[in-house]
Amino acid sequence: MKISTVVPKNIPFSFQIAKPVRIAIGGLTLFTILGILLGAGNILRLIFPVASLCVGLFLYFQYPIIYIGFTWWLWFLTPLISRLIDYRSGWDPSRLILVAPYLVTMITTITLFKYLPRTYSRGGLPFILVLAAIGYGTLIGLVNNQVFAVARSFLDWFSPIVFAFHLWINWRDYLRHREIIQSTFLWGVLIMGAYGVIQYLIAPEWDRFWLNESGMFTSSGSPEPLGIRVWSTMHSPGPFAVVMQAGLILLFTHKKPLRIPAAIVGILTFLLTLVRSAWGGSILAMLLFIPSLKSKLQLQIISTILILGLCVLPLATVEPFASKISDRVQTLTNIKKDNSFRARQNRYEENLQASLSQFQGTGLGHTWSFNESKNGLSVTVIDSGVLDLFSTLGWVGAIPYLGGLILMIANLFKFSQLNFDSFLSASKALILSYLIMLIISSGMISVSGLLLWGFIGLNMAGNKFYLKNT
Repeated sequence: MKISTVVPKNIPFSFQIAKPVRIAIGGLTLFTILGILLGAGNILRLIFPVASLCVGLFLYFQYPIIYIGFTWWLWFLTPLISRLIDYRSGWDPSRLILVAPYLVTMITTITLFKYLPRTYSRGGLPFILVLAAIGYGTLIGLVNNQVFAVARSFLDWFSPIVFAFHLWINWRDYLRHREIIQSTFLWGVLIMGAYGVIQYLIAPEWDRFWLNESGMFTSSGSPEPLGIRVWSTMHSPGPFAVVMQAGLILLFTHKKPLRIPAAIVGILTFLLTLVRSAWGGSILAMLLFIPSLKSKLQLQIISTILILGLCVLPLATVEPFASKISDRVQTLTNIKKDNSFRARQNRYEENLQASLSQFQGTGLGHTWSFNESKNGLSVTVIDSGVLDLFSTLGWVGAIPYLGGLILMIANLFKFSQLNFDSFLSASKALILSYLIMLIISSGMISVSGLLLWGFIGLNMAGNKFYLKNT
């Protein structure tokens, strides 16, 4: 069947921020700022997640398109809010406030319950398989691990899936979802990129305080100007890098002039994360993205890349940026002598046999444990999504999980003729790059999982949208 390249004319392309939305989000923002300035951290840590959930519920029911953007902004900004609260009110080892984006994302569980009885008949078998695998892992985790650890791990595993399900089942809103996500990531790259440059140059006091208290010097650098491995408004360089990877690729689906300054600060900050896996993933995504487009779009994107290269290269090759970036790039030429690579390789080899020999699995929560240090909750995560999957779910859970994922990926390639929608092409390229990165990063959970599964759900929705509008 030939899919029409003409988008239906009765679909509105623009959204407006209604007054109730401005009041709800503005009220939450003002309350948060005042709480930080007044040093009311103990109250704010409890109220912010609840208030965010209330705003999220209001948007979900009344303004569902804005709800999608609000959810992403919480993932982008909540870690920075947490650091500001800690700086003003003292260190909080529980990190309770970080549950806010999870709670708001989990609102889409309402969508799951609403449509679950009809999911199979609508082609939702892949989601059923993945959800069954997570349910199995939860039950095994409750037997083997602490309840709190299982609950915390459940948020990581479950929230990306229900978010993707929500985007897929609401395929009729694909164009609106596409627009809000494009806009959100455009402004996200601009704001997070600009803050990332500032963070690297001056190392704000709240970022230094967080780094000293968390003790994450190996992954996040030293608490001094020019010493930080940039994580911008998020909580560490790795998650921030994969978010910027998505944002930078999506910029090429824009026509707005703002994409150029956003891309300049975004690329520079992306390089300053020093996350080589995300660098490689971005190159791979671009190599997959450009050939998938029509010739006219390919020429436009190549021209944009050349313009950005002329703008970014002078910045990246002068101090105080050049030495940090070039030193990290040089490690790619002799990766086997790099200490970080050797440590990761050793961890992979040590855990490979143990993970693949898991028939039953250890269940959700096995990677979380308590200690008595000043850092409170410590986390030990297998540095590979593949190993984490088999270690957590075992073969019993991994088979349906991977089965559902494979069925979804197969769906992506059913409609190769959709090369007129650059957003779909970009999201498909990102999905494939994230899947390959699972070998060396645990990218199925938390914000990384939200990116992977969110783009899968959105891509499936886009395919169905164009199929139904032929």
